[in-house]
Amino acid sequence: MSEGAGLRDAAVAAAMAAREGLGGAPADLAVVFATGDHLGDPALTLDGVHEGLTPGALIGCGASGIVGGRREVEGATAVTVWAASFDGDSEASTFHASAIGDSVIGLPHLGGADGAILLPDPWSFPTETVLSATAAAAPGVPILGGLASARTATGGGILFLDEDVILQGAVGVRFDGIELLPCVSQGATPLGPELTVTEGSGHVIRELAGRPALEKLREVILDLPPDDRELLSRGLLLGLVIDGNKPDYVQGDFLVRGLVGADLDEGSLAVGAAVAAGQVVRLHARDADSADRELHDALGLRRQALGGRPPAGALVFTCNGRGRSMFGVADHDAATIGAELDDVPAAGFFAAGEIGPVGGESFLHTFTATVAVFPG
Repeated sequence: MSEGAGLRDAAVAAAMAAREGLGGAPADLAVVFATGDHLGDPALTLDGVHEGLTPGALIGCGASGIVGGRREVEGATAVTVWAASFDGDSEASTFHASAIGDSVIGLPHLGGADGAILLPDPWSFPTETVLSATAAAAPGVPILGGLASARTATGGGILFLDEDVILQGAVGVRFDGIELLPCVSQGATPLGPELTVTEGSGHVIRELAGRPALEKLREVILDLPPDDRELLSRGLLLGLVIDGNKPDYVQGDFLVRGLVGADLDEGSLAVGAAVAAGQVVRLHARDADSADRELHDALGLRRQALGGRPPAGALVFTCNGRGRSMFGVADHDAATIGAELDDVPAAGFFAAGEIGPVGGESFLHTFTATVAVFPG
């Protein structure tokens, strides 16, 4: 990361530091995030990165804030450059996808891939539609990333692809022969018992555990301890199990979504995700303490999944609603990732929506810290 005032010089400095970190190995892939004054002339920043690093491939985007190592920069000028060198049999293939009417062009088929990073412009790319279609066409392939959270003064997006600044669509990279461990921390804690949807379709839950949904939910809330009810008063969330083929469900098995409405006459609830009869759901609440605990727990599980191998690198996509506004201090997510993953080389940005898998399917989230961990 470089916070220098000279945009090109700062980009060159960050790129050279990333190159030195590779110890002489070639930079097969660079991932670049820029904020502050870099948004005014992103082409100049991109030129500086190529001057200092000469990567084989590059993706990135403009952002409202960025992450580098244990640091987070919000409301200031900075650029962060992350570089990776892969084994000879591995491949990182960059792409640019665009929406043309109801069609999307340029998106590679991800069947057989080890994973992908996707960085869409939120105004010009149908991210949720693409994720749903990809889940059907390439089930089980983890897609991680985030929505670019900054735009040019004229209203265009700021996406980086190789040597170009792209103003619309999405950029990304497909990984083949490159292991990627996803970590999605939704920052919410489960409360109360698990409940089964006994009647529901679309985004509407009509019955929970054989009772009108609203009536059953009120009963559950009244049975909670006072501290838990206080948490729910700050925002009522519902966690939905995506993969139901498990004997027990833990925190990371739930896709957390907000309740978006209720029909008092029918006693039904509307939730921000598709539901189906037989699906298991559970109340969730979000605050800074639960978000902190959940991130530590999620990273601890990824550390166990590494089986003693050191992580080689990590890409971080944290919500622009986190940071100081959620935790009251700077650097929370970046410092936590550094502490849990032994100061792994990490870079990322504050996204306008984060992409990561829950229950084997990738979704667009809010208020998460999503991390792509690359084992050594």
